[in-house]
Amino acid sequence: MDRKRSCMLCGGAVMLLLGHMINALEVPLDPKVLEGLPQPPTITHQSPKDYIIDPRENIIIHCEAKGKPHPSFSWTRNGIHFDVEKDSKVILKPNSGTLVIDISGEKAEAYEGVYQCIARNEHGSALSNNIVIRQSRSPLWSKEKIEPITVQRGMSLVLQCRPPAGLPPPIIFWMDNNFQRLPQNSRVSQALNGDLYFSNVLMDDNRNDYICYARFPHTQTIQQKQPITVNVLDNSPSGERAPTFMQPPGMHSTSMVLKGDALQLECIADGLPTPDISWSKVNGDLPSGRFSFHSFQKTLKITEVTEADGGDYRCLAKNRLGSNHHIITVVVRAAPFWISAPQNLILAPKESGMLTCRADGNPKPTVTWSVNGIPIENSHKDPSRKIENGNIILSDVQTGSSAVYQCNASNEYGYLLGNAFVSILAEPPRVLTPPNHVYSVITNSRALLDCASFGSPLPKITWFKDGQSIVDGDLYIIHKNNTLEINVARPVNSGKYTCIASNSLGNKENHIYLEVKEPTRILRQLGYKVVQRNSMAVFECKVKHDPTLFPSMIWLKDNMELPDDSRFEVGSDSLTIHDVGEDDEGNYTCIRNTTLDQDSASAMLTVVEATPTPPVIMEQPDPPTDLELTDQREHSVQLTWTPGDENNSPIQLFLIQYEDSLHEPGVWVNMTEVSGTSTTAHLELSPYVYYSFRVLALNEVGLSEPSAPSRQYRTNPAQPEVSPSEVEVIGTSPDSMTITWRELTGLESNGPGLQYKVSWRQEDVDQQWTSLTLANVSLYVVTGTPTFTPYEVTVQAVNDYGPGPRPEVVLGYSGEDLPTVAPENVKVSVQNGTVAEVSWDAVPLSTVQGRLNGYKVSYWKMRSLHKQDPEPEKPQELIFHGNETEGLLFGLHPYSQYTLNIRAFNGKGDGPTSSNQIFETPEGVPGPPADLKVQNLNLDSLVVKWVPPVEYNGHLTGYLLKYQPINTTDELGPLKELLLAANETSITLDNLKHSTRYKFYLNAKTIKGSGPTVTEEGVTIMDEALIRHPAVEAGKGSAPPSPPPTPPVTQSLQPPFHKVPPAGRMFGSVNSSVEEDHAVISWEYLGPDRNVYVEYVVDNSKEPWKTEFVNGTRTYQIRGLKPGMSYRVRVVAKDHSDATVHSTEELLITVPAMTSKQVDIATQGWFIGLMCAIALLILVLLIVCFIKRNKGGKYPVKEKEDAHQDPEIQPMKEDDGTFGEYSDTEDHKPLKGSRTPSNGTVKKDDSDDSLVDYGEGGDGQFNEDGSFIGQYSGKKEKDTAEGNESSEAPSPVNAMNSFV
Repeated sequence: MDRKRSCMLCGGAVMLLLGHMINALEVPLDPKVLEGLPQPPTITHQSPKDYIIDPRENIIIHCEAKGKPHPSFSWTRNGIHFDVEKDSKVILKPNSGTLVIDISGEKAEAYEGVYQCIARNEHGSALSNNIVIRQSRSPLWSKEKIEPITVQRGMSLVLQCRPPAGLPPPIIFWMDNNFQRLPQNSRVSQALNGDLYFSNVLMDDNRNDYICYARFPHTQTIQQKQPITVNVLDNSPSGERAPTFMQPPGMHSTSMVLKGDALQLECIADGLPTPDISWSKVNGDLPSGRFSFHSFQKTLKITEVTEADGGDYRCLAKNRLGSNHHIITVVVRAAPFWISAPQNLILAPKESGMLTCRADGNPKPTVTWSVNGIPIENSHKDPSRKIENGNIILSDVQTGSSAVYQCNASNEYGYLLGNAFVSILAEPPRVLTPPNHVYSVITNSRALLDCASFGSPLPKITWFKDGQSIVDGDLYIIHKNNTLEINVARPVNSGKYTCIASNSLGNKENHIYLEVKEPTRILRQLGYKVVQRNSMAVFECKVKHDPTLFPSMIWLKDNMELPDDSRFEVGSDSLTIHDVGEDDEGNYTCIRNTTLDQDSASAMLTVVEATPTPPVIMEQPDPPTDLELTDQREHSVQLTWTPGDENNSPIQLFLIQYEDSLHEPGVWVNMTEVSGTSTTAHLELSPYVYYSFRVLALNEVGLSEPSAPSRQYRTNPAQPEVSPSEVEVIGTSPDSMTITWRELTGLESNGPGLQYKVSWRQEDVDQQWTSLTLANVSLYVVTGTPTFTPYEVTVQAVNDYGPGPRPEVVLGYSGEDLPTVAPENVKVSVQNGTVAEVSWDAVPLSTVQGRLNGYKVSYWKMRSLHKQDPEPEKPQELIFHGNETEGLLFGLHPYSQYTLNIRAFNGKGDGPTSSNQIFETPEGVPGPPADLKVQNLNLDSLVVKWVPPVEYNGHLTGYLLKYQPINTTDELGPLKELLLAANETSITLDNLKHSTRYKFYLNAKTIKGSGPTVTEEGVTIMDEALIRHPAVEAGKGSAPPSPPPTPPVTQSLQPPFHKVPPAGRMFGSVNSSVEEDHAVISWEYLGPDRNVYVEYVVDNSKEPWKTEFVNGTRTYQIRGLKPGMSYRVRVVAKDHSDATVHSTEELLITVPAMTSKQVDIATQGWFIGLMCAIALLILVLLIVCFIKRNKGGKYPVKEKEDAHQDPEIQPMKEDDGTFGEYSDTEDHKPLKGSRTPSNGTVKKDDSDDSLVDYGEGGDGQFNEDGSFIGQYSGKKEKDTAEGNESSEAPSPVNAMNSFV
């Protein structure tokens, strides 16, 4: 400590150091501490410098001092030693320096003089001030005869008092013979010197008892002057005149005042009328708050004069005849005053220190030093002491050099004397604050924890809480006297505090306890109440308080005690007023007191006349109020509030929101909810967040407005609690890798200075971690890494308060480079014309330079072996993932030459390509013929023409042609086969059945077998009419009849699914046939049959596809289809992961609606009997008609038919486009008015019930009444068309079938 002090004793720092030293340590007054502690004398009490005594009482001159050992006392009088023991009238009080002088029988004047007390012990001598003892005096007025004063009316007048000089000066006042004060006003007033001034005299001033009195305060005596008589004449009155100054005279005067005293300036003027006086300061304003006017504005008084009060003051006298002014120059002088009085100094041996004595005054005082009462220049020389710039510098002090130093600062207006001792002590620390003292404060108030100590050298005080050192800062303030201040005490500040005092001689600690209590708060303000007369008023005063405090409750009405009335009922937390009347109106206040704090709430009570109860209106609740934070801890806080008015709907819950003004100012986030009956919530908090809270109330109507925000609650920073997430290592180039992560949010940072410690090292290599700390980034690129090398990586959050938790290790690789070696030993094994197997040797992993993703096999068709292709096909590429070294190539063209190569690839890209491998595929089955057409030549022959396949896939050996007839119910007839030469492209088929539809199947053949089949249909020419039969497309039933083409030609169909499959596709043509409840699907497939499925779904539905496994066949029957429904069907091939790799186009098939089963009905006995009855009935009717016709009868039907000829019953002619020339027998003629079969053929009617058999003529008409037959046949034709679409001639059986 001595080194530290001595090094600072230079220049302007000297005074700062002195201030620090002299305030550092004072000797305490605690007797336990003082016991055995050496201390030089210190004057503690003395009489005033100017001591005026009452001559009737004993003289007591005080002088008290302290020190260890207790000091002895001596006195000097007028600078000479005063031997107290030689004067029997003088007594020195025991253990004191106070003098008591008995003046009984003596004159007090004998003891007047200048006294000084000296208190001394072995460590030094202290001096009192020079005490001037003077006797008070109250002399009598000298005998004098006062002549009457005569004055003309209107003139000015001065009555002089001139009292005898006393000690202290007397107090002057004027009275009459009746001891009544003479009236004074702006015309007549007393001056500061006691004279009585008249600005102008009136006749009323004529009197003979103007008496001046002088009161002497010390002797409490009053002296009176002889009465003065004033005679006022009116024989030559004075006229009106402008003001002139009576006191002070002239235009200018000067006044001197000492700093700190009161200044009184006076201006008295004569004039008629009486002048008004006003004051101002030249070049300035009167000092605010320190000036006042007296004696009717004639006196200006300024208190506590400062140097700034010097200057010129103007007083202005004014009446209606003019004005006059006087300037008073004020000069401020100053007796010496302390700037820095010398202070006691306690030093340990070998320490250094400094005594300073700084005083000022006007004029500048002279400063001198003494040691133990001896001028320092006359004292013994001390090498450790020197004087610089009026200060005493002490260095390397030694034991036994204690002394008392006196500093005297004096000028012509006074002096100052200051004592300061220098005590050389070596004392271990002592803590003077009582041990285990408990301080109790209210939350959010200030807490002061004392740790008074003593020791030499000066002890250093260190504060601890719960073992953690306390540093002077925002949360704690350590004062110069070592008192610990907590500006805003919170519950988290409760606990045990320890202060340790330490110096070079030892340590001393003391424990102090702080209890932070919750404040006492009235939960809800009483509120303004309006009640009806004779009803009841209830004021609630519920309070929230600390459980260790017990609040009392006091009720006041209009700030006074409640009336002594039984109607006022005070409950535990309420006031109830029964039978309210008008006298009960007023302001009611509830006060809740504890030993530490209190709270109050007030409300007005208004009494009104009884009125009907208004309807209840529910509204949103009012916002909560009085938000407070209690039980404040490091990471939690208790929030309390007062609910607002429910507005007739109970509060269901409270929503608590917070704002983080540090990271997201202005954003309020929902934090938690509590029930509507709660008024507190325990909130868990994150570190380093500036929280503000607000509360919203919810009732049935809705949410309230937010409450006013709570005060801000700042949680202390801490280490991060989470590590950065989503850490990834990405190889960006062959010699680098990029480490990325998701940065922490502001809420997760937990403190300032958030950074990220990124560490990495090679896996399974004995090497140290390489680390780098970064801020405000989320990635870092590590360069200079070997290619594709595994690394262990960690990213740890760090802030100014330390590192976060240990992060998890993430494994990643540096960047990849292209593979350097091509696969070797590439072999191709051709399986068949469309499939080849390829194999190769894996490349060494060391050459991959990355993660091996697999191999890419590129192959392309160079040419066909049977013809020259225009150009090679584009290469196809198959990817084999992972470590696969063999695979199959599907979709090859038979009888072709292919080229193949292989390359490895990784995440960076492809490696070098292997050498090309050339292979040839064997012959396969040919593709389908490119085109197939059927043309008619005559009634019983057709010409079939085709185009050779696009893909021969080998040498064609011929064609296989199959055909079979199709009847009207779409049933297939016997199948015939023809083998045709490879060079043929057409054939004529003779001896076919006329008017018949045929289906043709054509395949091309090689030595490997038949290729896909193409189909087509054709119809031979009919004898009468060629009406197109509806085409039966794959998957569709019969279509409605369409008009016959013109001119009639054979219809040729080309189903779209018989086209040649595109190059590279696995599926060829697909056929389908549909029945009432099932469909048969057939297809061509060039790939393996291991994973082939048939899928179907109802058209225009959102149902999932139904999948059925084929199990190696190329034909499959789908069962359970619903009649009349359309379906979409496809055939797919899937890989081992159930993913579709090949698929046919979707087919649309329609299941025909179910028709009536005629055969089943016709075989029933009841149906046969019914038909027989109908036939018999018809026979009887025909016989009756036959008989009547022979009789020549006519029927209305005939007449109607003659009037309205039906065009459908007219004979068909050649120019109508009929084919009558082919009908060579009557059996082939249809009935007039009947329908042609819908399939375009005409069948012989074999029904036994045909009405033709009942006619007489070959034309099928009755000779006379053909109209009957026309109507009957027409009705039957209509019924048949509506009942079903059969192509047979109308018959009774068909008529019945239409009703079944």
